[in-house]
This record gives sequence, structure tokens and C-alpha cells, in this order.
Amino acid sequence: MKQRLVFAMIMGLITTSIISFVLISIHAGYSKSFLLTWLRSWALSFSLAFLSIMFIAPKVQLFVSNHFGNGGQGKKQ
Repeated sequence: MKQRLVFAMIMGLITTSIISFVLISIHAGYSKSFLLTWLRSWALSFSLAFLSIMFIAPKVQLFVSNHFGNGGQGKKQ
């Protein structure tokens, strides 16, 4: 559980910071309020991504594992 928590935090931090930065800079441009707007957007997106990684990703991983025939037991040999 600890490993999944750390993974979710790191993955969420990296992906949401990049995506929110790019989208805010494209749609709002760089202005005096850019940093504040980006941080607010990043905080919201990180919260959603972290929860998704923690609770939805295991179900998706199980679905994919079952689809490829290894019953959720990791990589197929």
C-alpha cells in the first residue's frame, strides 16, 4: 500500500504539473497572474489525478490483466 501511495503521488505530481502548465500557458498565456492560476489549476488536477491513480488504476490494471489472460497476476510469462 505504501508503494502504491508513493507511486500515485509521484506520478500525479509529474503528469499534472506538466499538463496543467501547458494548458494554462496555451489558453491563458503568460501574465502577472500566470503562476497563481497555474498553481490553482495544478492543485485541483493533482487532487483528482491522485485519487484516480489510487482508486481507479488498480481496477483498470485488473481489467487489462484479465483481458490478456493472466488473471491479474502480473506479467504473463
